Amino acid sequence: MRFFKGLVRIGYICKIIEFTLAGIYIHIPFCRQACHYCDFHFSTNLERMNQMVEMICRELELRVEYQNKLPLETVYFGGGTPSLLDSKMIGQILDRIAKVYNSGWKEVTLEANPDDLNVDKLTSWKNLGIDRLSLGIQSFDDEVLRFYNRAHSASESKSAIDKARKVGFEKFSLDLIYGYPQSDHELWKRDLSQAIEQNPGHISSYALTVEPKTALGNWAKTGNFVPADEDFVVEQFEILQEKTDKAGYIQYEVSNFGKPDQFALHNTNYWKGVPYLGVGPSAHSFDGKNRGSNPANNALYLKSLESDSIPFIVDNLSDDERLNEYILTGLRTLWGIDFNYIRKDFGYDLFKSKKQILSQMESEGWLMWKDNNLSLTSRGKLLADSIAAALFV
Repeated sequence: MRFFKGLVRIGYICKIIEFTLAGIYIHIPFCRQACHYCDFHFSTNLERMNQMVEMICRELELRVEYQNKLPLETVYFGGGTPSLLDSKMIGQILDRIAKVYNSGWKEVTLEANPDDLNVDKLTSWKNLGIDRLSLGIQSFDDEVLRFYNRAHSASESKSAIDKARKVGFEKFSLDLIYGYPQSDHELWKRDLSQAIEQNPGHISSYALTVEPKTALGNWAKTGNFVPADEDFVVEQFEILQEKTDKAGYIQYEVSNFGKPDQFALHNTNYWKGVPYLGVGPSAHSFDGKNRGSNPANNALYLKSLESDSIPFIVDNLSDDERLNEYILTGLRTLWGIDFNYIRKDFGYDLFKSKKQILSQMESEGWLMWKDNNLSLTSRGKLLADSIAAALFV
């Protein structure tokens, strides 16, 4: 799953029992072609990939103090399209991490497009220690894939999964998009059924979103694309919840569904608010208190690192901002928010301050209580961000 994807693109702060570095996120800012819906930072000019890998390795060295010598648990290659890198480049980055940071990580994830996967490449990744693949499937319908401007076909998706399993990969996440405008839900039901038939341990699913600076955004602006209405999208989210639940998946975050032993460790740590280091253009970081990011500009990033200058910009958070982010991100998860933690660490009585609002929400069937923890019901997850906003200080 891509971090900062979908509705929320801010720092992630939840209850932290003890600080460990959740992991290192490596942003690979290259794609073979631009998907019509995507507004993540990337370039289709692949000429500077070698230089980018060198500067990512340099940033890893320069920012070693950011993790404060805490143990490293996970590594995540995101983007962009990390599967465009050759195995030597990926190995170069992993070698640098092993030399500079505490190694012995529990999970190494690589985002990959189905059309990039072949047996030789998969074998190399497995030998490098990559043990989890996040596959950008999006749909099993070729017409929809062409509309999205994806480079792969539905048959390539299934073939990629088969190849990876034969090589020895056991942990998969499949990315799917719902909300493609149709007269009914049959397309979405087929996509979900085919995804579940592949028996991945994890599914990440996001609503098709019209972002302004994308092809889709331009088409919508000129009237050449009409997004599905809100009720249609909500119905597809409910179908997603129902089908994954029947197949044994747990909705541990609004957009993420995992078998009981297959939650994505790296992303789970994000949602639980454990610190992490983001490296590469546009990558975000969180040190347990404040967040920050690198510029979403390849040339600026490379120029800065060539002179051993860290282009990272810190965003200092106030106590109220930290609390609001804890509420926002915590309510999107299975674990919810802890009222005792809020009282202890923020000196704020959320229950007393928002008693009337909480009572109204509970009567609507949106909330679940367990001792002093508050989480959302399946219905409540439909309104997670709105509910959180109503509880902000």
